[in-house]
Amino acid sequence: MSLLFPQHRVPPGEIERHLARQGTVRLLGVDEAGRGALCGPVVAAAVALPPGIEIPGLDDSKRLTAGRREAAAALVRSSALAVGVGEASAEEIDRLNILGATFLAMRRAIEQAVSSWSEGPELVLVDGPLAIRELALPQKPIVKGDCRSSNIAAASVIAKTFRDARMDELDPVHPGYGLSQHKGYGTGRHRDAIRNLGLSPIHRKTFCK
Repeated sequence: MSLLFPQHRVPPGEIERHLARQGTVRLLGVDEAGRGALCGPVVAAAVALPPGIEIPGLDDSKRLTAGRREAAAALVRSSALAVGVGEASAEEIDRLNILGATFLAMRRAIEQAVSSWSEGPELVLVDGPLAIRELALPQKPIVKGDCRSSNIAAASVIAKTFRDARMDELDPVHPGYGLSQHKGYGTGRHRDAIRNLGLSPIHRKTFCK
C-alpha cells in the first residue's frame, strides 16, 4: 500500500490540516506501545480529536518526559471525541507473533473507540508503514505518524501512559524483575533477573529464548 505522505518531519497536526482541505475531518489515530518489551502486553490506543483542536505539549510520546506524557494524556482524555485502548497479552504475542498481536490490540482499541462515537471515523490513521489486518474501516498507514499527526500523537501518549501504569501494577505481582523501572524492556537488570529467577507468566517466551 502506498504511503499517504512523504517521510520528512512536520509538526503533529499538519496531516489533519491537509486532510481537512480535502473534506476529511472525522479521523481516528492509532498507535501502540510495548512491541519491543520482553514481558507484559502490547498496548494500542485509538483516539479521535475534535477537528482543529490544539493540545499544548502534544507530541510523539517518545519525545516527552514521563510527567509531560501524563499531562498530555489527561488533556487528550478530557478533549477527545473518542478514546479506546486495547491489549494483547504475552500469551497472545507468543501464539500470534508480535505483529499479529499488535494488530489484534489495535482492532480492540478501535472497536472500543468507535463504540462510544456516534458518528464514527471517515479514516483511520495508523502509525507505521503497514495497514491493520482484518480492519473493516478505511485506513492509511503513515510512517512516523506519531510525529506528524495529532490524532496518532494522542494515541501514542495514551498507549504509552496506559502501558506504563499496567507495568507498575504488575511489578508487585511479579517481584524481583524491576518492572516499574524498565517497564518490561530488555535492560541489563531485567536480563539478569530473568537469568536468576527464570520467566514469569507475563514474559514473552518467544522473546526470551
